[in-house]
Amino acid sequence: MTWPAPDGDGPLILIVDDHETNRKLARDVLRAAGLRTIEAASGAEAITLAARQLPDVILMDLRLPDMRGADVARRLADEPRTAGIPVVAVSSLPFGGDGWARAAGFAGYLEKPLSVRDFPDQVRRFCGADAA
Repeated sequence: MTWPAPDGDGPLILIVDDHETNRKLARDVLRAAGLRTIEAASGAEAITLAARQLPDVILMDLRLPDMRGADVARRLADEPRTAGIPVVAVSSLPFGGDGWARAAGFAGYLEKPLSVRDFPDQVRRFCGADAA
């Protein structure tokens, strides 16, 4: 299920998670902070939406119903149209930092549960200097 991005010129964030509650929380927090969001519930949907919408950053759950988040990130990196989009791993698994995420091809890692207060700034860090 995807939600259209709200009008505006803020960074566009693609939220990829198969749990609707997780997508809703991320969407509501990010939109309240002035970011635009779109959503995907599967890896295949994320790949299609990323190529069509070219978000500024992709928040990728690691466990999706159709493929692993790392596989989605690799496929996005292999496509010239989406290769430059930072993909951030988001998981409830405590990996102890984002070194493993970078080694797996992610731009970084955010651990669930997400901090409602810090989450928008954490996401903006991956959007580039013009997103502040």
